Amino acid sequence: MKLTDLFVAQLDAEAPRTRRALEHVPEGRDDWKPHEKSMPFGRLAMLVATMPTWINLVVNKDELDLNPKGGSNVRQKPLRTSQELVAAHDTGVTDARAVLTKTTDDYLMTPWKLLVSGRVVSEQPKYIVLRDTFIHWSHHRGQLTVYLRLNNATVPSIYGPSADDTSFA
Repeated sequence: MKLTDLFVAQLDAEAPRTRRALEHVPEGRDDWKPHEKSMPFGRLAMLVATMPTWINLVVNKDELDLNPKGGSNVRQKPLRTSQELVAAHDTGVTDARAVLTKTTDDYLMTPWKLLVSGRVVSEQPKYIVLRDTFIHWSHHRGQLTVYLRLNNATVPSIYGPSADDTSFA
């Protein structure tokens, strides 16, 4: 089996799980945090919704600078409702699937760099960065389900039933 097939299969498995969580994000809680050091709810939900776009970034670019000279040129419209979060997620998943089906395993062996202020902090083959992206996505989705619970929102089944959702989709 090819790496690209494995990544598409992983995307197909994780996307609906994430979508179910995003469908339950309550409105009006964007600034809520469980702790002063925690990420605000709205920012976390937006991160989880848009993480599939990272796949395109890893495959189609060779590096990312988290603090580029002149500042960030990324301007992202806030996603305020569960409908906006789900729509952004669905678009990102569709684009990620297209990117993964067009690339090759050989290309995924090429290096990808993470930089901070022009300094390389990590350099790994693209397939490793993609693998870690899926792990990172699952991690933040887990955080999101904790935020849902702490805000008395429904926690959907993810890898098995939850206290709120005993059906296993």
